[in-house]
Amino acid sequence: MIDAFGLSAQQLRQRFPAIYQHLLATVKNEREKQYAKSPTQDSKGYLDLWWLFGKPRQELRPAIAGLSNFIITVDTAKHRIFQLMPSSVVCVDKIVIVASESLLILGVLSSRIHALWSLRAGGWLGVGNDSVYTKTRTFDPFPFPDATDAQKAAIGAIAEELDAHRKRVLAEHPHLTLTGLYNVLERLKAGAKPDNLTIKERRIFDDGLVLILKELHEKLDSAVAEAYNLPVDLPEEEVLTRLVALNKERAKEEKRGFVRWLRPDYQIPRFGSDKEKAEQLEADFDGAVTSTGSSQKPAFPKDERDQTFAVHQALLVAEGALEPGMIAAQFKQGRRCLPVVSAVLASLFRMGLVSTVDGKSFALRRAA
Repeated sequence: MIDAFGLSAQQLRQRFPAIYQHLLATVKNEREKQYAKSPTQDSKGYLDLWWLFGKPRQELRPAIAGLSNFIITVDTAKHRIFQLMPSSVVCVDKIVIVASESLLILGVLSSRIHALWSLRAGGWLGVGNDSVYTKTRTFDPFPFPDATDAQKAAIGAIAEELDAHRKRVLAEHPHLTLTGLYNVLERLKAGAKPDNLTIKERRIFDDGLVLILKELHEKLDSAVAEAYNLPVDLPEEEVLTRLVALNKERAKEEKRGFVRWLRPDYQIPRFGSDKEKAEQLEADFDGAVTSTGSSQKPAFPKDERDQTFAVHQALLVAEGALEPGMIAAQFKQGRRCLPVVSAVLASLFRMGLVSTVDGKSFALRRAA
């Protein structure tokens, strides 16, 4: 797949002329035909950005920028499995992506507690009545535990070993699949002994080291239950009751302005309150953004076009990448103009005029 996201047509032509010609010869003509056949706003959008593959995930890209891995699960699946995926991989539309490489988050999502929540909150689809992982109903309202540092480390270590174990056995035995591994695991959890397995299941059991898989999940379930201060064998309905109650507590906290961000360094500048943004900005720059001497700085423009020009100029003269707060600090309003600066940078990023490697700092794209 050719992924030219972040490049304008001119930049693609100048930096990768062979790829540009291939897309010009094969893609642009097809999109022109599609627009002529059905001149919808959607087809026009595809034609306007003819060199880009499908619809770029413009919100997702900056969220995973700078991450070595992110967490994925298949949206409709027999078994609810979460795993780490290298950030170099471009996922298809049937994959749910959690923009985090946190082993703690991977561990909690892979636990029995979250599985029970996702099965009840999500939907069901298909001939096999497979579970559907719906972000807004399943992930967003799920209350993560208020774990201690020791508990976070324990959960993360088990999650890392679990992810590595599955990847290792799959790489060593091409006939294995995650579905096959978990089919056998479910048989064992239901009480089957190795000698009760079919020939095919026994091969999966042996090559996939499924007893180790079972042990790791049991250890993970125990560690996550401890973080929630719950018995590991608490009945399903009681687990769900406790989670719903915890969800309500978190909702009350958020109404009071206290949010338990999963990625505060990424989320607060984009979604946090003005107070949270200010606190993080002061922490990030060690008090560099203050009102002292602000009268000597230019005022941030009120006109949208002038705002874009001001941000562009700040990037143009910068020696390296800048974070939104660093740009805001150059103006009289300081952190009060931070939300607008962040919005301008997001627009410039969507247009392919700026680049980012970590989702936090931005630099102008320059032609090769």
